[in-house]
Amino acid sequence: MIRTSLAAAGLLLGLLGSGMPAPARAADAVSVAALHFVSSAPIFIAKDKGYFAAEGLDVEIKFFDAAQPIAVAVAAGDADFGITGLTAGFYNLAAKGVLKIIAAQSREEPGYDFVAYIVSNKAWDAGFRSVTQYPGKSVGITQVGSTFHYNMGMLAEKLGFPLSAVALKPLQSIPNVVAALKGNQVDSVLLPNNIALGLVAQHAGHIIGYVWQETPWQLGALFTSAKNVAKRRDLVQRFVRAYQKACADYAAAFLQRDASGKRVFGAKADALIPIIQKYVQPRPSRAQVLASVSYIDPKARLEVGDIYRQVAWYQKMGMVDRSAKTATMLDLGFIPHQLDMPRQ
Repeated sequence: MIRTSLAAAGLLLGLLGSGMPAPARAADAVSVAALHFVSSAPIFIAKDKGYFAAEGLDVEIKFFDAAQPIAVAVAAGDADFGITGLTAGFYNLAAKGVLKIIAAQSREEPGYDFVAYIVSNKAWDAGFRSVTQYPGKSVGITQVGSTFHYNMGMLAEKLGFPLSAVALKPLQSIPNVVAALKGNQVDSVLLPNNIALGLVAQHAGHIIGYVWQETPWQLGALFTSAKNVAKRRDLVQRFVRAYQKACADYAAAFLQRDASGKRVFGAKADALIPIIQKYVQPRPSRAQVLASVSYIDPKARLEVGDIYRQVAWYQKMGMVDRSAKTATMLDLGFIPHQLDMPRQ
């Protein structure tokens, strides 16, 4: 046994002395919870282009049908990271000290179609053609406290009608929301543009506008557990570096404009579209991808002030405890120079 150990040690020293690399360390297995949306694209890009692997990470993507279960999965340790829209459920968990926002995902930025207001065929035929007509209508959303709930709340405040004037119908998942619209069970829904365009192509609904036209906001974020931040900070940093690299690729491919301000897409977009199509469901066409790529900051920086505004709204609506402190939900140390920082 001693001779064997000495021989192994001698072999290792020989390899090191000869300049040959020692065996690579096994990659750290991590998982990220996401939706089958175009807005999750940086995760898909980082995985398929090897950016996670280059950071020593073996990443599994776990898919869900709504945003709030993603927050629950990360809080419970069923996923290491989550990337999705920010919800009341997320903020309640973060307020308990179990989740931390670490980077940005999509935001509703002027000029970038993302979430669409869609009306059913029945409602359209009855004259529902404008977002100003929402009072008195029914709207299908995934869950109470979801991003779609918040979108309607912001629209109500902007247009000056009580949110109670809209009959919100929580349907628990995106497939259920789609089915409700197709079946004329609700007057309207809000959905990402790749799904909205598919419904229009199927003659199952009509787009009457986009959220960015009414209420721009920081819709989504990348987050992890507070436990990961405290005990595996190096791993989190490696994940964020790979994610940032993918965000830069995404921006170079999909956020470019010509001198007149028109969005333009070239070879870089063509190279990334098959990656996005691989993961997004229903599988979008090339045209649907290009019509659905929302704004994601090239450096994955957050509009931090808007996070504070979201928490305040949910608190006002009684969906997040008023004692919750937004600052404790954030760890801004992984990405420098975050945006819209609140004044201290």
